[in-house]
Amino acid sequence: MQSFRTEIENPIVEKDILELERKIHEFHGGKLDEEKFRSLRLARGVYGQRQQGVQMIRIKLPYGKVTSKQLHRICEVSDEYSRGRLHITTRQDIQIHYVDLNRTPELWAELEKDDITLREACGNTVRNVTASETAGIDVMEPFDVSPYAHALFQYFLRNPVSQEMGRKFKVSFSASDEDTGLSYMHDLGFIAKVKEGIKGFKVMLGGGLGSQPRHADMLYEFLPSDKIIPLMEVVVRVFDRYGERKSRAKARMKFLLKDVGLDGFRKLIDEECKAIPFKAYPIDALAYPKIKVSELEAPKVEIDDIKEFEKWKSTNIVPQKQGGFVAIGIKVLLGDFYTDKARLLADLVQKYAAGEFRLTLRQNILIPYVKEEAIPFFFTELKKLGFAEAGYNKALDITACPGTDTCNLGIASSTGIAEELERVIKAEYPQYIENPDVVIKISGCMNACGQHNMANIGFQGMSVRTKDKLVAPALQVLLGGGNYGNGNGRFADKVVKVPSKRGPEALRLILDDFDANGNGKSFPDYYAEKGQMYFYDFLTHLSSVDDLTADDFIDWGNTEKYEKAIGVGECAGVVIDLIATLLFESEEKIQNAQEKFEEEKWAASIYYAYASMVNSAKALLTSENTKVNTHASIIKDFDEKFVADGRIAVEGGFETMVLQINKNEPTKEFATSYLKNARLFLETVEKYREQELAQV
Repeated sequence: MQSFRTEIENPIVEKDILELERKIHEFHGGKLDEEKFRSLRLARGVYGQRQQGVQMIRIKLPYGKVTSKQLHRICEVSDEYSRGRLHITTRQDIQIHYVDLNRTPELWAELEKDDITLREACGNTVRNVTASETAGIDVMEPFDVSPYAHALFQYFLRNPVSQEMGRKFKVSFSASDEDTGLSYMHDLGFIAKVKEGIKGFKVMLGGGLGSQPRHADMLYEFLPSDKIIPLMEVVVRVFDRYGERKSRAKARMKFLLKDVGLDGFRKLIDEECKAIPFKAYPIDALAYPKIKVSELEAPKVEIDDIKEFEKWKSTNIVPQKQGGFVAIGIKVLLGDFYTDKARLLADLVQKYAAGEFRLTLRQNILIPYVKEEAIPFFFTELKKLGFAEAGYNKALDITACPGTDTCNLGIASSTGIAEELERVIKAEYPQYIENPDVVIKISGCMNACGQHNMANIGFQGMSVRTKDKLVAPALQVLLGGGNYGNGNGRFADKVVKVPSKRGPEALRLILDDFDANGNGKSFPDYYAEKGQMYFYDFLTHLSSVDDLTADDFIDWGNTEKYEKAIGVGECAGVVIDLIATLLFESEEKIQNAQEKFEEEKWAASIYYAYASMVNSAKALLTSENTKVNTHASIIKDFDEKFVADGRIAVEGGFETMVLQINKNEPTKEFATSYLKNARLFLETVEKYREQELAQV
């Protein structure tokens, strides 16, 4: 791996990659605990998959923007280190699978040549910042949110406040009140607004999906744009200190907000404001790179099938606010496409559009800045690549996570049933190919990576057991979810669980009834009028397991008999750490604090020192089997169990010392004294631990 070391121009990135390489060697050599190594590699986009011995790599693409040059680079990496398949996620990332762990540092180094990162694509971090795929071209937008999403992404990348939280943290930007960024289901959601000539955002807080979906609360009706980064830093700091860390099921922001209430959370925000380095953080939108549209004229073409062309135009052309241009939507089945076609697509867009793509929340591709007169040419070229299927963002366009194909947590096939449902719609309900008002989403488990519980019609992978204790794949049918816009939405109700092979029949019954009784209403309104029990009554007969056939025990897309096999989930990272590893981490955090101090980054130095102190306290509490669920409880319990009885001497108490962090502004003077306290505390804890072990 020596060859790539001198090719990374950014020393921070180079250090990061070399650190991953070093940790891999330590892990193989038995010097690094497996659980701790998992946390480190997840924060660098390296995720274990269902198949043993290989990794899934998640490539972080802020707000789904990728250039033709970057797409070429991703293709090269996929061909060299993977199998040539690219998978678009519902968070606008690209994933590649079956990668050798030992080759991940050099893979990352190759991507960085074109400014593509893996950093914090997984793990207990601020995940990829998503946004409306139409940002910058949206006819309804008050302004382009792209510069603001990008600034936020840059600010939190490698930021010490968001490296080792209890769980992941998700952020979205919506271009307009249509809220196509789905603010209501994010930890923080921003909806573009203009008030009295000032650009800003409506701010939604504490939404989430998973097994217990929660609608976000409105934190601000309007927040000026220079306040969004300071706000998010305060929110992340509060989440880091008070968020659950032991129980994965309760470790998301939505549970903290549920526990303390919106008013209680506002109070915690106010208490933390003094600690942040910026009270305002202006974002220079004018400095954001300008679009450069190719001046090359597209060749004139003759359309062979006018009917097919017109149908495609009716579903796949997206209006653009810039005169003379449109965006073209590419429906990507299950989000999967391959490098041979991706390269040709990249060349086409570079040559005849603006050399830029947007990956979408529904696992598709949007090409902006296509000249109106070039639409026929693009259709013919896309058709050659197999990218001209009608139905972009329509009912036919089904979203699905990888499910049991590669995911450790998959219970049932998402991709197999999605392909079958699309076949049913094409063959039996062709009118739905152009229907934008029925959204179908599928997840392979309760974690909702396919966003099934916010769909009009959702399916969640499950299993059912017969009286003879035989296990078959199943689907939970959910109905009635929908996005109402401006931060308002509705989560779908669980209606009935059916064996997976009856999923298509369930869809037929639902669509037939909607056709007969919808009376022109939207699907969410039709569902709300009929009610949950109405749908249960006409679907419940499909739930019987008394008459299953041999075929019912084989999942979609498979030939083998179904076997429920769930691996260890990695979305939440590490929960329990070894004491020695914790103290070693504390030393590393002190080193990081010193480095940031020397760079005169006072706030970062202070936060690393804070993390070191909490980590050290966690080590001793862990040694006595004390719960370490939150930073707040660690701080409080350490005083009660170690300081109060004199075992560890801390003048004024541990809580008073540690929480100086939110009582002082991040100045050089405070950073100096706080780092000194952190060093002395770690030395004290390490001496205590040595004495304790000597007495065993």
